[in-house]
Amino acid sequence: MRGQELRPGLEEAERVELTVDAVAPGGHCVARVDGQVVFVRHALPGERVVAEVTELHRGFARADAVEIVEASPDRVAPPCPYARPGGCGGCDLQHVAPAAQLDWKTTVVREQLSRLGGLTDAEIDVLRVSVAPLPGGPLGWRSRVRYAVDATGRAGLLKHRSHEVVPIDRCLIAHPAIQALPVLGQNWPAADAVATVASTGGEVVVTALADGTPTPVDLPAGPAATDPAGPSPAGPATVREVAAGRDWTVPSGGFWQVHPAAADTLADTVLDLLDPQPGESVWDLYGGAGLFAAALAARVGPDARITVVESAAEGVAAARRNLADLSRVEVVAARVETALARRRITGPVDLVVLDPPRTGAGAAVVRDMIAATPRAVAYVACDPAAFARDVRTFGRAGWRLAALRGYDLFPMTQHVELVGLFLPPAR
Repeated sequence: MRGQELRPGLEEAERVELTVDAVAPGGHCVARVDGQVVFVRHALPGERVVAEVTELHRGFARADAVEIVEASPDRVAPPCPYARPGGCGGCDLQHVAPAAQLDWKTTVVREQLSRLGGLTDAEIDVLRVSVAPLPGGPLGWRSRVRYAVDATGRAGLLKHRSHEVVPIDRCLIAHPAIQALPVLGQNWPAADAVATVASTGGEVVVTALADGTPTPVDLPAGPAATDPAGPSPAGPATVREVAAGRDWTVPSGGFWQVHPAAADTLADTVLDLLDPQPGESVWDLYGGAGLFAAALAARVGPDARITVVESAAEGVAAARRNLADLSRVEVVAARVETALARRRITGPVDLVVLDPPRTGAGAAVVRDMIAATPRAVAYVACDPAAFARDVRTFGRAGWRLAALRGYDLFPMTQHVELVGLFLPPAR
C-alpha cells in the first residue's frame, strides 16, 4: 500500500460505489468517499459507478471505474480493446464521445486559468475558450509511437502510472503507416523500447533503443518477422517533414509534432495572433528545428533579425541545417533562461514566440523576456496548468492574455495544446 489510508477499511483493490463529479486535469474525474477525494479514471461527470481503488495517498485515492451503474449520455464504447481499466494507459478518453472530449478539455483549461492563472470568470468568458479538432478524426493520427519492450522481448504499451508492459496487436491512434509495421510481431530481445515514425514527407523509420542508445533497424518481412535474432541494424535515419511551406530534415528521434496537421495549425495560429509586419525582429524561444522562425521569416522579410534559442543539440543542428537559407536567422545553442539572464540575446525585439516544454516557461523566463519590451508574445503550451501559472506571472507584470486558441492535437487523450497572445500594458 502506498501512502496512507483515507478511512478505516479502505484498501487497494477494494470496490466502492460512488457518484462521479467534475472532470479534473490528468484524464480523470473527482469523486468523494466519506468526504475524501477519489480521482476516478474511465468515468464521466454525473455517472454512478463501481470504482476499484488502485492507489492510496495522504488525503486522496486513485481508482478505476470498473462497472457503470448509471451511464452518462456522453459515454461510448472504446474502439480499442486495450483502453480499459488495467489495460493500456496511453488513451485517457476513449470512453468519451469525440464532441464531449472537446468539452472535457475546455473545462480543464477554464479551471486552470481560474485556479492557477488568477483570471476571473468574466475574463475567461471574454477569451471564448474552446478546443477545436484537427482534420482526420480521433484515430490514426499519431505519427510517432514509442513502444516499451518487456522481459520476454515483446513490444507493447505501458499501463497507467506503471512500468508494466501491456502487449498489444495494434494501436488504433497510431498513424496507418505505423500500424502496418510488423513491430508488434517482432522479437526485441536486445531492446528496451522501439520508436516508430511516419513522417509527413512519407518516410517510415523504426529505431530500437537499448540503454538509451538509438539504432535504426530494418524490419524483416514474412516469416523472418518472428526470427529470435530480431531485426537487423540499418544506417542513421533522418526523416523529411513538410510544414509552413517548407521541407524539413529532422532526426527520426528528434522533436516534431506528432499530429500530421499540428505543425501547420500552430504556425498559422502564431502568425494570425502576432500579425507580424515587415522588418520586425523576432525571438523564437525553445525554437526546436525552427518551425516558427521560418514561418515568421516569410512575413517579416529577408532583412529582419530573427533569433532562435534551443538547448537540445539535435534541435540546434536541425535548426541550423533547415534555416541555412535565411541569412538573418541566428541559432543560439543555450537554455532559454541562461540566454536571457546572461544577455546572450539582446533587445530590442518586436515579437516573441514561447514554445516551452511541459513544465512551462517559468517566472524567471517570463520576467526576463518581457523586460525586452516586445510588442506581442505568442505562447504555445502543451500543459494548461503550466501555462496558467505563467499567465499569472504575465498578469503581475501588467501584461494581459488577449486571445487564446485551443486545439485537440492529441485526440483520445487528456492532453490539449494552447496558443495564447500576450500584450503589454496600454495595448
